[in-house]
Formats: sequence, C-alpha cells, structure tokens
Amino acid sequence: MSKIDRRSALAFGLAAATAAMIKPAAAQTSGYKDSTPWPGVVVREYDGETPSLIPGFKTVSMRDIIMQPGSKTMGPPMMNAMICHITEGELRLEQDEKTFTGKKNFVWTCNKDTKEQAFNDGNVVAIMRIADLKA
Repeated sequence: MSKIDRRSALAFGLAAATAAMIKPAAAQTSGYKDSTPWPGVVVREYDGETPSLIPGFKTVSMRDIIMQPGSKTMGPPMMNAMICHITEGELRLEQDEKTFTGKKNFVWTCNKDTKEQAFNDGNVVAIMRIADLKA
C-alpha cells in the first residue's frame, strides 16, 4: 500500500466533507411533491400513505394547500373525507353554500362530495393542512 502525503489526505478530507454536506441538502427537498393547480396556490403532497385505524377508512395521507394573498381554490367536490387545519394565516371558506372564516389553528371537516372553495383575502400567506382519509 502506498503512503498518503498531506496533500492527498487534505484532498480526500475535503471530498468527504463535501459529500457529507451535499447529501443532507438533497434530502431536504425530498419527501413531498408540489403542484400549482390555480394561480397563487401550491399543493404540497407529502410522501407516505399509511394504514388508518379509523373504522371505514383504509389509509391516511397529508398535504398542505399554500395560498398567496389574493388567491383562491376552485370548488370541486371532495374526492374523500378529510380533516382540515389552518396552520398559518386566515381563509374565507365557502362550504356547501355556507361561508365561514378559518383563522390560525381552526379545524374543520369535509366529507366525500362536499363542495368547498377557499379564498385568501388577507395580506399574508395562508396554509391549510389536510389529513386525507381514504376508504
């Protein structure tokens, strides 16, 4: 085996340190997938759908709806039951012809086929966290 001089050891150490720093940075962007279904609205779907212990539901998964000021969602019928929670900001919500305001830490539910539209009328980003319950 050949001897390693100081210059080679330094180069090897820098390469190892660089590799160690790159791996965590790459890991920070994994674990979710972003899409932009409407202007100013990002849907962040987190990886991982797990079995549910709630009767009537097979799996549960999580996603965030990140809404810029002035943005809104469309009002399609919900594909499944869900639990919604405002983690940041405030949203005006129209659910089956009923209007209410969701402020930070407000929690509500939607059933399958519920029609709901969200509006960010404020001047800060609002985030709605959703736990999707799938039958």
